[in-house]
Amino acid sequence: MPDPHLRAADSDRAAVAATLGRAMSEGRLTVAEYDERLAAAYAARTFGELAPLTADLPRGTAASPARPAPAAAPTVAAGPVCTANRGGHGWPAWGSWSSTALIVLFIWAATCVAAQEFLYFWPFWVIVPWGAMLLIGTVGARSRRSDRRLPT
Repeated sequence: MPDPHLRAADSDRAAVAATLGRAMSEGRLTVAEYDERLAAAYAARTFGELAPLTADLPRGTAASPARPAPAAAPTVAAGPVCTANRGGHGWPAWGSWSSTALIVLFIWAATCVAAQEFLYFWPFWVIVPWGAMLLIGTVGARSRRSDRRLPT
């Protein structure tokens, strides 16, 4: 680990948080210990404050904070930029959207039944913006694919 007096970066705190999460999932930390150490990790300013948070964990679980990777040369994306549309048609993204839409609609309907009145239709704020962004990405990806086709 670097000198204890050096300032830690967000990536270093995130690495310690990931280590603590693995330790909790392995049963090495209780939820209370995990919460306490996680709060301390995100409040830490130096490596010296991060080190004790994982010092009592086995080395296989405790990873030292991440060091920045060497900068790679920039690459040009060959396919669509929208990750929702990689792999062709973007069906996985649309499937996630539709299943989430069904879940929030069900929750809204159940609360309306429980309240015995129509409540504010809050699922609109989940369904519409997400769907609009997916639609823009899908249309944009299709137009980019058609632009790349060679004329015959």
